[in-house]
Amino acid sequence: MPNGKYGGRPDPFYPIESWWATPGDTRLASGAPGPDYWQQQADYVIDVTLDDARQKISGRETVRYLNQSPHTIQYVWFQLDQNLYRPDSEGLLASPSPNLDGRVPFALLRSILARESFQGGFNISEVTDGAGVELPHTIIGTGMRVDLPVPLAPGEATEIRIAFSYRILDAKLIFGRGGYEFFEKDNNYIYEIAQWYPRVIAYTDYSGWQHEPYVGHGEFTLEFGNFVVRITAPADMIVAATGELKNPLTVLSLAQRNRLTEAASAEKPIFIVTPEEAKTNQSNSAVADRALTKTWEFNATNVRDFAFAASRKFIWDAVGHRIGDQEVMAMSYYPIEAEPLWSQYSTAAITHTLDVYSRFTFDYPYPVAISVNGPVFGMEYPMICFNGPRPETDGTYSKATKYALISVIIHEVGHNWFPMIVNSDERRWTWMDEGLNTFLQYLAEQEWEPEYPSSRGEPENIAAYMRSVDQRPIMTQSESLLQFGNVAYAKPAAALNILRETIIGRELFDFAFKEYSRRWRFKRPTPEDFFRTMEDAAGIDLDWFWRGWFYSTDHVDVAIEGVKLYQIDTSDPDENAEQKRSEKKKNPESLSVERNKSLPKRVDLEPGLKDFYNDYDELQVSEDDRKTFRKFIDGLNAEERKLIKQKTNFYVITLRNVGGLVTPIPLTIRFDDATSETLPLPAAIWRKDPRSVNKLFITDKTIKQIEFDPKRQTADASADNDHWPPKLVPSRFKLFKEEVAKNPIQKASQKDEPKSDDAKSDDAKSDDAKSDDAKSDDAKSDDAKPNDAKPNEATDKKENDDDATDAGAGKNPPADDANSESRTLQRSRN
Repeated sequence: MPNGKYGGRPDPFYPIESWWATPGDTRLASGAPGPDYWQQQADYVIDVTLDDARQKISGRETVRYLNQSPHTIQYVWFQLDQNLYRPDSEGLLASPSPNLDGRVPFALLRSILARESFQGGFNISEVTDGAGVELPHTIIGTGMRVDLPVPLAPGEATEIRIAFSYRILDAKLIFGRGGYEFFEKDNNYIYEIAQWYPRVIAYTDYSGWQHEPYVGHGEFTLEFGNFVVRITAPADMIVAATGELKNPLTVLSLAQRNRLTEAASAEKPIFIVTPEEAKTNQSNSAVADRALTKTWEFNATNVRDFAFAASRKFIWDAVGHRIGDQEVMAMSYYPIEAEPLWSQYSTAAITHTLDVYSRFTFDYPYPVAISVNGPVFGMEYPMICFNGPRPETDGTYSKATKYALISVIIHEVGHNWFPMIVNSDERRWTWMDEGLNTFLQYLAEQEWEPEYPSSRGEPENIAAYMRSVDQRPIMTQSESLLQFGNVAYAKPAAALNILRETIIGRELFDFAFKEYSRRWRFKRPTPEDFFRTMEDAAGIDLDWFWRGWFYSTDHVDVAIEGVKLYQIDTSDPDENAEQKRSEKKKNPESLSVERNKSLPKRVDLEPGLKDFYNDYDELQVSEDDRKTFRKFIDGLNAEERKLIKQKTNFYVITLRNVGGLVTPIPLTIRFDDATSETLPLPAAIWRKDPRSVNKLFITDKTIKQIEFDPKRQTADASADNDHWPPKLVPSRFKLFKEEVAKNPIQKASQKDEPKSDDAKSDDAKSDDAKSDDAKSDDAKSDDAKPNDAKPNEATDKKENDDDATDAGAGKNPPADDANSESRTLQRSRN
């Protein structure tokens, strides 16, 4: 809060409790769920059919809704997420124009036209109660209100049945969190099906019904429940889904069942469907009887959502992996186009994630963990996730693609913890799952191999964004965020890393973070529950940290403005006189004094003009001065006499907070004897004045250099002012040879001249160059295709309309909003 009577200085240490919901018996002041905490439950039984001929989903669901709130409910709200793809949806109508200046890739144009013409959205053909009696319902955008015939009292349950269908979108053309990918060469599809059934909207203690419309960025707020899902698909397809397969005898061959049994105790992944079998299966698609179907039944307990994937193209590998007291089946599904990357890295990345995340939070509680390769670059659901990176068509791959795959799998499998189990409100606070998950992703990446190319999590990697413009705070509602990937993913991940490494230390942080995860396992926390728990468990007041990092757009930029040296004046007149003479000799004469020495002087011509002061030495010490000093010394005790003789240096370092964000101040001080010392100043040093502070440093040595943040641990946005004395940072420039372009007359006359053999050769080279340019244009167009793995495309999934994505190797640098639509269409986000 700014203080007009203190120079307008803000007070970053002012308590922020007044900004948060008042604690009570539902949510305690400690950040823990209280004795009166409640949440609703929605159980589903769904029969769904995948129409491979028409790329359509149709199904019927029965929802048992249990009212565990203390309130009587008049109606139940459902999410109709597929309505985002209606031509009249708010998400389409409110989206800004892509950048059409200059060159536009073919892929972008195809995507724009496909999105404008696609007739998506749910067809709700029936809404009844459990007895088949029709229920009044109203569809409003991506929501549907179902009015209950009788109010639902606390503790009571109701049954709602809904019949639905929709067209599946081409996820290689239209951005989606699910959809299909068509392989023209073998006439096959990969289906990744998500947000495919009407889902009960969360009813919470802090906002009532969370029915903010789904317009693309803000994801989902859902209730836990139990699922029984029966998926009818072409008989030659392999289906992967949330939950455990309950009818393997019906849908799997004997060989596949035996391999699954073997995989459960294997040391390495085993093929359940081998590459050779997948090739044979996909090659039979032209002659397959698509009317033949199988129904796969999956059961999932205590999950908030359900997704599945299906294809004839799937290779399937699996391995059992021990987590705590249970065996988890880690499994990957992918086409032959994903090899050789996927069989080597996908399931290994799953088991690695299970190990690391379980150690930092709680043991993974589900029986399976699945990674699927398809059109969606990265998206997460309970027990299953969709991941896009693949090698080139010849089987080779770049370093960026390799690490994009590993990172996106870590990220998407990691989402099982946040928000699939620690069930935060994604529609309102994206950072609570994406930011926390990106932080843990960074920890997992660093345990994968030495020098893993993480580009999120390290504080220095967020510095450029922190000083950029067009920002909003982390706590902004999801649809209003700017530079989405940076503010929802990278900034909170870097903030938590700084909190762990620089502010409270690893031991305290890890204990507090694990306590938060444990407290809110299978419950729905709010931001203040996280903030309060971290303070409660660590025992440290962090209001200044939450305020600066989560509620503001300030950045870290600390300048070393100056250093003053103070030494003890002993009052010894002889010593002081000698010191002054020495200092006078060190000062060079001015140019004028130097030149004026040779001029004739009047007093030399007329000596009578000289008097006492011409020969007077003002530094001459008198005996009276010495007596006065001896009397002063005689009046001191032994300790005071010792102190006055100390040759200690008192340095006062002036530090200025240029960026506005208060921060710890890690200083390294180097001395003229080649030794150094660290001086870690806490953020509390800014408490009296958050703009500038003087710090006293006492030493017997002579300081040669002072550096702020030498280990790049604070996200300092400018290195130019981090050194005393100032350090020169060289820049480099390149030379190029100027070429003079021909004017139109020269070009015209050149056409009229007969061409020599050399000229023809030059023309041929020019044609080759044009051909290469065309190939380059095609490559650039291919770069815009959805879900291609590139250096900046790994775990951002749903966030990157405002910035390029992260690839395990390099993630999103700040980008102009003008290009956001193009980037959005390049990938599926989670």
